[in-house]
Amino acid sequence: MARILTITLNPALDLTVRLGHLEPGEVNRSPMMLTHAAGKGVNVAQVLADLGHTLTVSGFLGEDNQQAFDALFKRRGFVDAFVRVPGETRSNIKLAEDDGRVTDLNGLGPRVSQQAQQALLDTLERIAPGHDAVVVAGSLPQGVSPQWLHALVLRLKALGLKVILDTSGQALKEALAAGPWLIKPNTEELSDALGCDISSLEAQISAATRLQALGIEHVVISHGADGVNWFSHAEALQALPPKVSVASTVGAGDSLLAGMVHGLLSGHSPEKTLRTATAIAAMAVTQIGFGISDAAHLAQLESGVRVRPLTKE
Repeated sequence: MARILTITLNPALDLTVRLGHLEPGEVNRSPMMLTHAAGKGVNVAQVLADLGHTLTVSGFLGEDNQQAFDALFKRRGFVDAFVRVPGETRSNIKLAEDDGRVTDLNGLGPRVSQQAQQALLDTLERIAPGHDAVVVAGSLPQGVSPQWLHALVLRLKALGLKVILDTSGQALKEALAAGPWLIKPNTEELSDALGCDISSLEAQISAATRLQALGIEHVVISHGADGVNWFSHAEALQALPPKVSVASTVGAGDSLLAGMVHGLLSGHSPEKTLRTATAIAAMAVTQIGFGISDAAHLAQLESGVRVRPLTKE
């Protein structure tokens, strides 16, 4: 199995609140509330750990409320390379309704100083060699610019790592030009970054060709319940997930990304890689929390994934 580094620049304590149906402006009672140490890179790390890989986790953590993260890293056996910064790691509230709709209330995160940013770069320079790949995922905290993220991707590539990127907005737009190895936006995120509508298959094929010219080998475009399109130099594939009962969509994209990284680094065939990744994402929406909890259930879901070549209509 691989040794993988994940970088979460703006982690979060996720409070997931289960609701039958949200009534805005009214008193809503929840049968269950669950707090997770989370953030996209941290979520990806948990799924990769369940798949047998060795994880180092890094980024910025607020020193005032790090206990949940410390406990998670210890329980999971992660190597902790986070830089602690003054203040609190942000809190995100997820309102998960019985019909699968999730309303997100996301905090900004602490302000990260230039000194802390340099401390992280120094840490990565020291620990990154020896890893097979690095996943840079999530939003940017206050004080960290999209241009800094661009430079980070270039630095990680210079250290010989395959860089997997999952972010959005201006951060995605800037980082695309650095040529990461793999990206996983959804249609809206990539349309925004490229400044054009890529909702059609023809537009996605064209966009993938442009991105591959920048050195991006794998363009993975997620469509939620409608599946995922994967464009590589070798071929283009689409996966359609099986129908499942949705508990929460939180973490589905992170689970898909972890599955793609797992398959590619394990040398699996493109079809198996995409099939397994799609099944892992389908499993994620059936549960609250992150990780692969039931191997037999995963195998059942995998058998229900349809994978086919993508061609222009």
